[in-house]
Amino acid sequence: MDVSSPARLAHLQLPFFDDGHRALAAELDAWSALHLQAVDHHDTDASCRALVRALGSAGFLRHCVPATFGGASTALDSRALVVCRETLARHDGLADFAFAMQGLGSGPITLAGPPALQAEWLPRVARGECITAFALSEPEAGSDVAAMACSARDEGDHVVLNGEKTWISNGGIADIYCVFARDLPAAGTGEAAALRGTKGLSAYLVHAGTPGLQIAERIEVIAPHPLARLRFTECRVPKAQRLGAAGEGFKLAMRTLDIFRASVAAAALGFARRALDEALQHAQQRRMFDQRLADFQLSQAAFGDMAAAIDAAALLTYRAAWLRDSGQARTTREAAMAKMVATENAQQVIDRALQMHGGLGVRVGSVVEGLYREIRALRIYEGATEVQRLIIGRDLLAG
Repeated sequence: MDVSSPARLAHLQLPFFDDGHRALAAELDAWSALHLQAVDHHDTDASCRALVRALGSAGFLRHCVPATFGGASTALDSRALVVCRETLARHDGLADFAFAMQGLGSGPITLAGPPALQAEWLPRVARGECITAFALSEPEAGSDVAAMACSARDEGDHVVLNGEKTWISNGGIADIYCVFARDLPAAGTGEAAALRGTKGLSAYLVHAGTPGLQIAERIEVIAPHPLARLRFTECRVPKAQRLGAAGEGFKLAMRTLDIFRASVAAAALGFARRALDEALQHAQQRRMFDQRLADFQLSQAAFGDMAAAIDAAALLTYRAAWLRDSGQARTTREAAMAKMVATENAQQVIDRALQMHGGLGVRVGSVVEGLYREIRALRIYEGATEVQRLIIGRDLLAG
């Protein structure tokens, strides 16, 4: 089907966007239609490397870094990120992943990196010449960041990392990792002196070839992409590679996620819009009982539900991005609402689209089967739906 029809971009006429965002969407949509029709989803390492290079060469990764370092805007433009992810996701989930991780993985460098590190790495991120990763989650510290155990022991001009990170996207192919760890005093002063909870966490940029960093396990998931468990064993990192102030790692992680959480919602929108397109086309072609599937009132009611669910999620997503671009200091609640509603609604839309396809929907390799696998992880990563509910509720109670 024609997934690059101009009618598919009609939602961008909403006042949340300006002409620059609309032009970006049209350009990326046309580029995707030409370059994303035969992405290899089996060799995801090679495909992600190729996608990062291609997106960089085409200039789209410039939206992941600020203009000072070769980016497209003075500061990260949340609406541009939303436009890019929604557009890419509608064409190919792995392409969306490759774009998203360049932004998320370099986000802590953009927000709090020392000028020297920003100048060294961010232009390369924009050009697609290096691959980045965001290493926050651990085996016992996913949603509960306060339980983080990976440590950074003070050794003068260096810290020494010990511990593990898991569910790390781009793990195994990244050139640099933004690693969050709990600061410990120098050896011999007692680990008990470390600050607990979310206090005492810091972020460090770690090069892939640093001695003591090991790819302990490659992880396979239902929508394949490069994913790994990392192990740090006496891994020495210069303090000059700390991102932000000591002890400010938790705040930096949350600031980064606040920016990119709305873009996760946008990816869910892209998947849902593609599912609705596929279902509409199938229903208008599939004949049953001397009429088209689309002629049944049950089908029409289902399409009504699907379209309303997508539009509701879109309004929350675009609002969160627009508020941040408009200068609102915190958009934590709005980003959480967008991420929660968009991913949950997209799951429902895609499930109904698959159901309409009948047996064809569960055939491996069909578009809706791929979308069904793609959407499931979005309800978990960068804060599961249950966590988003807590964020929203606590923010409301805090006044």
